[in-house]
Amino acid sequence: MNTQTRIPATYMRGGTSKGVFFRLQDLPPAAQSPGAARDALLLRVIGSPDPYGKQIDGMGNGTSSTSKAVIVAAATQPDHDVDYLFGQVAIDRPFVDWSGNCGNLSAAVGAFAIHAGLVDQARIPRDGVAVVRIWQANIGRTIVAHIPVAAGQVQELGDFELDGVTFPAAEVVLEFMDPAAEEEGSGAGQAGSAMFPTGRVVDELDVPGVGTLRATMINAGIPTIFIEAQAVGYTGAELQDAINNDARALAMFETIRVHGAVRMGLVSDIGQAAQRQHTPKVAFVAPPASYTASSGKQVATNDIDLLVRALSMGKLHHAMMGTAAVAIGAAAAIPGTLVNQAAGGGAREAVRFGHPSGTLRVGAEAAQHDGQWRVVKAVMSRSARILMEGWVRA
Repeated sequence: MNTQTRIPATYMRGGTSKGVFFRLQDLPPAAQSPGAARDALLLRVIGSPDPYGKQIDGMGNGTSSTSKAVIVAAATQPDHDVDYLFGQVAIDRPFVDWSGNCGNLSAAVGAFAIHAGLVDQARIPRDGVAVVRIWQANIGRTIVAHIPVAAGQVQELGDFELDGVTFPAAEVVLEFMDPAAEEEGSGAGQAGSAMFPTGRVVDELDVPGVGTLRATMINAGIPTIFIEAQAVGYTGAELQDAINNDARALAMFETIRVHGAVRMGLVSDIGQAAQRQHTPKVAFVAPPASYTASSGKQVATNDIDLLVRALSMGKLHHAMMGTAAVAIGAAAAIPGTLVNQAAGGGAREAVRFGHPSGTLRVGAEAAQHDGQWRVVKAVMSRSARILMEGWVRA
């Protein structure tokens, strides 16, 4: 019988996601380059494809938030500490999607890089905050992570609370630099500006079987299609079961997503979009209203600026994807978008939105240059923690 491959790895939580982290140099030689060998390895590690949808024979946990892999390497770009590559591993089919970033796991990359010896020790204070400059290789953008350090070690414990995560931890501040720039290889911007592919902050999107929807389609953090909750029969205060137990609803949102992907110029046809579930995301927004979060926490109308619910890999997310939060912050900062309208309109530099697990605040600096909107950076706080380290076998 063949023997299993034993690979150094670290299992980490970042934000409201979990994933298996690798140093590039620790992967088997065939998997150190993009391609079929790398994808096959990660599929086996995570436990996909699994027709039962549970990933029992792997490190995944049967949800898009936990079916993830990260590869970190020495920096290839000037003035950066590390390169970070993210793979969203499909649960039920043999596919790894490399088309976008994971904003939640971005919170764990800086800490992992320090633990793994990939950051120059001279850049790590004995006590204070280590600033780790990360090159996000999927989309060709810079993320600056502010990692708390105590006695020369990454500080993971603290009193920062993040809705969607049970226990408090140390706060990690993330700056997503120039998040709305055109993504490398994505096709973004072919139909218009890099931030708004059609050149408009609100479009009419024709969706067969659904109708014509007002939509804000934006490339910021991750390509995202925002629609109005009431236009598709929702309030914006829904929890996961209201969507994920409704096959009709899931089919409707996927139809919206694939037609929006074509309209954004991300793919050439809906068949191609159906094969690439990680991007774009689809989200629905509504003005602020009170609701009970999945934890039982009461969210009051005056606690938030708007309601947002987003789908990831075909299911309503239990909280909010970090990259979608960047898109929310960017869209909220630009007058006239559906996100901005739901938040009450006007200029703003930050927004607090309600999601199924609670609330999240994200800031964004936006300005117009030559008639085109540009977001200089988006900022949010997350947390991260090593759950286990050692070796995985595949």
